[in-house]
Amino acid sequence: MIEGLIGTKKGMTELFLDTGEVVPSTIIQAGPCYVVDKKTTERDGYNSIKLGYGEIKPQRSNKPMSGIFKKSGVPPLGILKEFKVRNEQYDKYNTGDIVTVEVFSEGDLLDVTSVSKGKGFAGVMKRHGFSGQRDSHGGMAHRRPGSIGQASFPAKVWKGQKMPGHYGAKKFTIQGLKVVKVDKENNIVLVKGSVPGPNGSCVYLKHTVKGRV
Repeated sequence: MIEGLIGTKKGMTELFLDTGEVVPSTIIQAGPCYVVDKKTTERDGYNSIKLGYGEIKPQRSNKPMSGIFKKSGVPPLGILKEFKVRNEQYDKYNTGDIVTVEVFSEGDLLDVTSVSKGKGFAGVMKRHGFSGQRDSHGGMAHRRPGSIGQASFPAKVWKGQKMPGHYGAKKFTIQGLKVVKVDKENNIVLVKGSVPGPNGSCVYLKHTVKGRV
């Protein structure tokens, strides 16, 4: 079975189980994805399946990619990603095939990768949780970071120093999210917990590598 899918984060909801437990869940539109290409050990040195997701207008695809899509028999797609597949299942997939959310089952543990929300330029209090400086008795550096340097030696700012800068918009992977429900009819998968990124952002789902509950 292929190890993952490409999808879109739709939002969050609460799922009520038969036991009465309320589970905060993230709704993900997982697929359908198209098999665009197959990597082989003889040609590429490893086995994998390249999936495509998100149909786009033909004019938004350049000529090399348009040729690949035409050769594979799939419509122009905006997002491509390779996923590993077990050797015994490798021959099951062919270019042009459609892969749906059926690769996941309730109870599976997934690693979900996406880009967090971008917050623009932020100061040290918002970005790093600094407490700030005094707000009274003549203090004039309320939200500033304060001194960052040393004396004449080493006379430099250390690499990695916490300072103001671009906050958010980084790729994160949340490991071990449990699948609580799979809607095969609508290609929807609900995972327990939160997933980085705004609604409508692209997410990559794959079976977990650690098996953490």
